[in-house]
Amino acid sequence: MVHKVRILDAENVTHDVRRFRFEKPSGYEFRPGQATDVSIDREGWRDKKRPFTFTALQRRDDLEFTIKIYSDHDGVTNQLGGLGAGDHLLIEEPWGTIQYKGKGTFIAGGAGITPFIAILRDLADRGEAEGNRLLFANKSERDIILRETWEKMPGLDCLFVTDDGSGGLPSGRIDRKFIEKHVRDFSQHFYVCGPDKMVADIMATLKELGAEPEALVFEK
Repeated sequence: MVHKVRILDAENVTHDVRRFRFEKPSGYEFRPGQATDVSIDREGWRDKKRPFTFTALQRRDDLEFTIKIYSDHDGVTNQLGGLGAGDHLLIEEPWGTIQYKGKGTFIAGGAGITPFIAILRDLADRGEAEGNRLLFANKSERDIILRETWEKMPGLDCLFVTDDGSGGLPSGRIDRKFIEKHVRDFSQHFYVCGPDKMVADIMATLKELGAEPEALVFEK
């Protein structure tokens, strides 16, 4: 089923990431970590569907996406960057395989943090973020999505890494060397999301280092 929803407001959360708050259809339900297929309700764009993850919680009266805007080409996110209150989106039913299965380490690259936003917010609201860890890689300090949210989340252990080491953060990427240095327990759950190659490399590394395949959570 396709639902037409009105954008209530939109705001930037980084220089190229925009948060959209929009209407929730009656009876619409999703789980933290799930996504849906989205298109813009405008001529020429209704059939151009893209997947986006819900970043607020089910118990709210509205829905929310947090979306990286790619303005270097005229695609869907570039169009989304120009939308605001009163514009409309078309959303379908929720789907997704990234779900919380127990305490562990969340590994995200750039906009790959989005499936984890609602999951971690839900854990924090229930007082269960403690014992979980976030390893978050970005190109630079200014690209870190919701940094203050993660740093202030009670009990969540955060480690940010950037390509350029800006802001005094560790420089580099989340690769085998990084994982061997910063992860000691490979019997825990691992939640991984980011660019395809990053995810494939990290998954292979975690398995080689002793993580059980059933403890690895990623979008299949």
